[in-house]
Amino acid sequence: MTDSWVNLAGRLGSDLHLELAGSGGRRAVLIRALRDAIRDGRLAPGTRLPPYRSLAADLGLARNTVAEAYAELVAEGWLIARQGSGTQVAPRTEPARLPRVPDMPTRLATPAHNLRQGQPDAASFPRSAWLGAARRALGAAPNEAFGPGDPQGRHELRRALAEYLARARGVRTTPEQIVVCSGFAHALRLLFGGQVLRGPLAVESYGLAFHRSILDAASVRTVPLSLDEGGALVDELNDLKGVRTALLTPAHQFPTGGPLHPQRRVSAVDWARIHNGLIIEDDYDGEFRYDREPVGAVQGLAPERVLYIGSVSKSLSPALRLGWMVLPEHLLAPVLTVKGQREAWASVVDQLTLADFIASGHYDRHIRRMRQHYRSRRDRLVAALAANAPHITPTGIAAGLHAVLRLPPGTEHSTVQAAVRQSIAVDGLATFRHPAATMPAHDGLVVGYATPPDHGYGPALEALCRILPPGESTPLST
Repeated sequence: MTDSWVNLAGRLGSDLHLELAGSGGRRAVLIRALRDAIRDGRLAPGTRLPPYRSLAADLGLARNTVAEAYAELVAEGWLIARQGSGTQVAPRTEPARLPRVPDMPTRLATPAHNLRQGQPDAASFPRSAWLGAARRALGAAPNEAFGPGDPQGRHELRRALAEYLARARGVRTTPEQIVVCSGFAHALRLLFGGQVLRGPLAVESYGLAFHRSILDAASVRTVPLSLDEGGALVDELNDLKGVRTALLTPAHQFPTGGPLHPQRRVSAVDWARIHNGLIIEDDYDGEFRYDREPVGAVQGLAPERVLYIGSVSKSLSPALRLGWMVLPEHLLAPVLTVKGQREAWASVVDQLTLADFIASGHYDRHIRRMRQHYRSRRDRLVAALAANAPHITPTGIAAGLHAVLRLPPGTEHSTVQAAVRQSIAVDGLATFRHPAATMPAHDGLVVGYATPPDHGYGPALEALCRILPPGESTPLST
């Protein structure tokens, strides 16, 4: 992507130079360019931006890409979106006090309180047990392990994963059906960037914009499914012409929370069988359920119709870059072809270490310990809200590493701005909404309770409660 002059005369009153350059996807580059234009004063406070459809046409971008960029900048406080008035550059009454906003992935470079979702407790990484597993694995590894690798992944890890996933997640697989990858994003790039699968793809109305940007870069059109407290409304799949693949988070819908209703699990599988379709199951934090035993994987209902993806990003650390795909048999050869013989594979040493870590029982013990740790964190969040902001309802708290705080209508933007001013890193719910979603939007904060260190968690909760607005919250419904 190169520099681009955008003719916005009649909409902005003058030409605007957007520097669409640098690394990252189209959405990230556009966000960076708009931030720079606002920061430099080329887009003054109060300036009305063109509709995202118009800007998309001017820049040669997908409309979803521009809509997501606008939504992200609204959540960050750079823009204001008002019904009937369009999108405008936000006023800056105290510009000297506003922190400079980095590009990706966090908006506060060194926040006083990090309550962003998607990050485990880094201090709880099992260093001693991992080191012991590495020593055992390296001592037992055959010499060939340190030669040219297998794009499918080390057989020791695939064997350990097959046993663990069957026992803990109800996945029906053999080591031969598993392909090791670097995580969920890598899996998406292999599947869609490599054209093993093609769009259109049904997705949930709320999810990671980062994942949508990967699909957008692969020219995959995504179609949102509505959500309620029972998860995705999978019956809508029957009305989507041309859609044969659906991406779901059945164990714990991201980010709104809650497992996919049992009957909807069955309905999704029935849809895939009837339409010769495929379900991609993102099991991103399936082990961390607090009210009862973890919900098993949908893959166990129909291994031939479900492509299961997991990783250690939430359970251990995103720094390990280790994930896996459990593939229906007919997709194994195409995925390995795309992965190639010189693909940047996950470290063999890390693969061997994880295999030992699982087989020795240390992974199960770590999961049990962290389940109690995160449950305690969640309970402290719920108690703090009950004591200081009883009108704010936390949802999605039965599992995972975050909660959604339902805010009074019309208060999300100002609350996110208040968080920035107080150096609190937290996400607005609008950040995760699909730009084409038709279900009603709700104001909220997505609060991660795993990241702060133990000594900083209490102060982080106190700071969070101070920025929450007064009034009555609203439940999620469709």
